[in-house]
Amino acid sequence: MGLMSYLRNRAGLVVTIIGLAIVAFLLGDIINVGTPFWAKSQNQVGSVNGESIDYQVFNAQVDQTTAMYQQQMGGAASPQIRSYAVQQVWNQFVSQELLKQEIEKLGLTVGKDELNSLVTGSNPSPQIVQAFTNPETGVFDKNQLNTFISQVNTQGTPEMVQQWDMLLENIRNERLNQKYSNLLSNSVYVTALEAQEEYNQRNKLANFKYLMLDYSSVKDGEIKLTDSDYKAYYDAHKNAFKNPEETRSIEYVLFDATPTANDTAATKSTIDQLKTELINSKTDSLFAAVNSDTKHPFTYMRKGQVSPDLDSVLFNVPVGTTVGPFLSNGVYEIAKVVDAKFSPDSVKASHILLNATKEGGVDKATAKADSIKGLIQKGESFSALAVQFSEDQGSKVNGGDLGTFPRGQMVPEFDEAVFSGKPGEVVVVNSRFGTHIIKIEKQIGNSKIVKAAIVDKAINSGKATTDAAYAKANNFFGDADKKNFSEVAAKQGAKLQKIDRAVAMDNNFNGVEVPRDLVRWVFEAKKGEVSEKIFDTDQHFIVARVVDIQPKGHLSLEAVKPQIDAQVKNEVKAKMLTEKLNNALNGASNVDQAAQKLGKTAVAVENIVLANPVLPGVALEPAVVGTAFGLQPNKVSKSVKGIQGVYAVQVNSFVNPAELVASDMANQKKQMQASKSQRAWASIYQALQNKADIDDNRIRFY
Repeated sequence: MGLMSYLRNRAGLVVTIIGLAIVAFLLGDIINVGTPFWAKSQNQVGSVNGESIDYQVFNAQVDQTTAMYQQQMGGAASPQIRSYAVQQVWNQFVSQELLKQEIEKLGLTVGKDELNSLVTGSNPSPQIVQAFTNPETGVFDKNQLNTFISQVNTQGTPEMVQQWDMLLENIRNERLNQKYSNLLSNSVYVTALEAQEEYNQRNKLANFKYLMLDYSSVKDGEIKLTDSDYKAYYDAHKNAFKNPEETRSIEYVLFDATPTANDTAATKSTIDQLKTELINSKTDSLFAAVNSDTKHPFTYMRKGQVSPDLDSVLFNVPVGTTVGPFLSNGVYEIAKVVDAKFSPDSVKASHILLNATKEGGVDKATAKADSIKGLIQKGESFSALAVQFSEDQGSKVNGGDLGTFPRGQMVPEFDEAVFSGKPGEVVVVNSRFGTHIIKIEKQIGNSKIVKAAIVDKAINSGKATTDAAYAKANNFFGDADKKNFSEVAAKQGAKLQKIDRAVAMDNNFNGVEVPRDLVRWVFEAKKGEVSEKIFDTDQHFIVARVVDIQPKGHLSLEAVKPQIDAQVKNEVKAKMLTEKLNNALNGASNVDQAAQKLGKTAVAVENIVLANPVLPGVALEPAVVGTAFGLQPNKVSKSVKGIQGVYAVQVNSFVNPAELVASDMANQKKQMQASKSQRAWASIYQALQNKADIDDNRIRFY
């Protein structure tokens, strides 16, 4: 990962990978020293068919993904972003491992010559093209690639070797996945008969009448469900009740500790007092650093870098003015304008980064930077020197080019140098990341910027608010046990909430963020247990009880009984209504006669297609529409069990579509093949996942 990624105020991930020459990689394999099985298992985040991933490897990927999401979303680190990153890295690990194992079974490989061609051949991998595209022309520069390989062969570091290995491995995996995908795509074939049938399903029209006896016409009190009714439905739909991972049903009580009006008033009083002090302050930056909840950088800012309320006034008031307080998202803000001036809107620059520690200290690094600067001023190529000396792996492959960026994207020292200097200048600057030799290529635009001391105070719950909420939680916690949990909640006026299927990586209950230690307890506790302590979040106290445990695999009938109750009732009602409808159909020559016996009216529908089996004004009824398309005109069907009720159907007529000509048939087959190929990939992956032995231990670490 390039060090310049750390120079950005918003954490980010630079995905450009560089490193060692190709020949070194192709000559041998990497050998990993094994660790004892017991030690490995302790640090396994999970496994797929016995292939595990170590916590340190997994967590490094989580850190990188979290940083990438933070950069994309333009925000600070948060539990939600990290939780999302954990899930994404896990999904990636599972999918990559499943595909890898299938590819190995099939014997697909990428040979050395093939890999070499993907890097230095006439049609290189897109990853190589991306890494070695000239930023100014937008064209892949093969000379730059060759120069880079030559440079790295003689001056490569272990980090560069590792990064190049990663790039080559990514290219190899990309080609293997492409081969596997092509294999799947080429296995899909559409016959002329299939194309004709698909065409008919979408274009053949049916006009028919139907008679419906709605399930709702039978009151629940008129039926009696038996164990055999539940078992029959369960056995017929057993595959629908397969639990992909262990889930737990819980009930819990939230005790609200959110800030009150008194807390808001107290925070307002505090910020008003701070405003008075800030107006009279002689050390504005120090005052802000000491008193602000958020440590805002004391540097020049452009419009759009602060909250909307501050942004609307900071650039319109004289230097020395203190503005606010403004309330935004539960935070009061004040700010004092210390300076203002005009500055470029953005800068295009290149840099060479030296590691001060490797160079023997800041002084030696600065001396070396001055020497490099001298070479540049004498006409040496900045790009070549960047490739030779820069520690920023993300930019050196592009000759140190950083592109064009606005104020605030780099650390303050870097920003000040490039925005205060002049185009064409080469300057040396030290930051916490090392020593930079910067070339200012171009400055664009000119707008007002301000330096302001910003102080903010978040409205938090005071001690009285927290104590009151905790007292309620403690009273409940003291009285409730596994037998009386819901009764005590009702008695104390606490709202009991439930979750039917909590999973191990949940981070919220019904939209409320909960601590991970609560979720861990839920998945360690036994059925019926009440939490051993009161859990807390920023704004709530929580007491919970485990109601039920649904293990991985097929759920038992008892576990799914509450979920299937409505469907089982409809099955029983369907038997009653089928008998009633069959009696009406007996002796009837058409559906209208059967309807008349039941005191109902048959409904006529027109232009129904099999591909969209919807009865207008009713719902999706595939069994009913399918029955209609299987009938001869004027013939009355037997009773049909549908989704909303029991039906009888009589077709009046069909309207057949025009015959498919050869060109239309070819297009039809092409469209179907593309659709089937896409579905095939998803179906095969789902099948691999269902068949795999996947062990998920993330809850031990996250």
